[in-house]
Amino acid sequence: MALEMGKIRSEGLGEVQEYIDICDMATGMSRTISGKVIPSERPDHWMMEVWNPIGIVGCISAFNFPVAVAGWNTAIALICGDLVMWKPALTSCLVTIAVQKLLAGVLEKFGFKSVACACCGDGPDVGNEMVQDKRINLVSFTGSTAVGRQVSTTVAARFGKCLLELGGNNATIVMPDGDLELAFQGSVFAAAGTAGQRCTTLRRLFLHESIYDGFVKRLASAYAKVAARIGDPMHPDTLLGPLHTKRAVQEYLDGIEQIKRQGGEILFGGEAVTSRAGNYVLPTLVAIHHGAPIVQKEIFAPILYVMKFKTLEEAIAYNNEVPQGLSSAVFTKSIQNLFKWIGPNGSDCGIVNCNIGTSGAEIGGAFGGEKETGGGREAGSDAWKQYMRRSTCTVNYSDVLPLAQGVEFKL
Repeated sequence: MALEMGKIRSEGLGEVQEYIDICDMATGMSRTISGKVIPSERPDHWMMEVWNPIGIVGCISAFNFPVAVAGWNTAIALICGDLVMWKPALTSCLVTIAVQKLLAGVLEKFGFKSVACACCGDGPDVGNEMVQDKRINLVSFTGSTAVGRQVSTTVAARFGKCLLELGGNNATIVMPDGDLELAFQGSVFAAAGTAGQRCTTLRRLFLHESIYDGFVKRLASAYAKVAARIGDPMHPDTLLGPLHTKRAVQEYLDGIEQIKRQGGEILFGGEAVTSRAGNYVLPTLVAIHHGAPIVQKEIFAPILYVMKFKTLEEAIAYNNEVPQGLSSAVFTKSIQNLFKWIGPNGSDCGIVNCNIGTSGAEIGGAFGGEKETGGGREAGSDAWKQYMRRSTCTVNYSDVLPLAQGVEFKL
């Protein structure tokens, strides 16, 4: 991971642990998959749900989580009885080969020879073939919203199923009654971790006007410390590794220019790092109006927008006004604020946190988001249902044939 996409050592180890954890969780889940028994309106009838394997699952993963996303899909798909074909990002094929060799060794040891395979290649060729192939019943795609829209359209045209994990434009709200130390620590990691290349990266930070100045000053100081620890992702002291590609660096620089044109003030960073070889940029802190067009877009880099608000209702509206809907967080000690936040008029995201940051979801919950994030759910809870097909089964154990809704059809 460090070689191919630049993830720092501690985060890389954490991602490997995530694959291990979901294998453990899936092993337990394999004994608990069950359907409902449903009351029948007809006498002496029995209704139940039966879940069967969906068939072949095509997993198309992204560069930023080259291990964990495959684990989310593979572990759950296998306990559901599915076969798995995994296509990684073209730039993370070495990671894929390493993971697949480990997986194949375990499967072969227990008598499974062809239930999971990896196929390295680019999107236009290998990825497109998978998306169009009618034999692949479920396509799980992690990537950009633009590509996800194409994948969804193509798979829907052949009446296949999609599980989409797309863009995020995640926000944190810090209330004046919140634990500001927790909010500070959670915001710095969520914004700068993985060099801003997580789908759950914090992009927008809404600070109550009464705490704004002090909080931003402290953030700027923290960003300077993070910038001082840019370097080799394998070095234990490194906090910020490189961006994935030179193109990502250019998109970061283009974004900075748009930010300036739209009235944004660079409080820290805003530049590529030219003193060392590699795709390094400075972590960047920006004061900007929430209505600036650039704020609606996700730049996959360590750029954090900071903005003021007056009331929680105002901040919730700001959180919800972007087209993406993945992760969100509020820092507050008020139970009233909490239930406003998680209720029907609160955050419209798939992940709605309180007193933790936007980044770093646990596998026990279903992971995914709404709106342009795609609506898919992976990992825990009942996400397994997407990897199976459901049959409603009605059994008549009487010697008469009553019709539903009291319909009569006499010959």
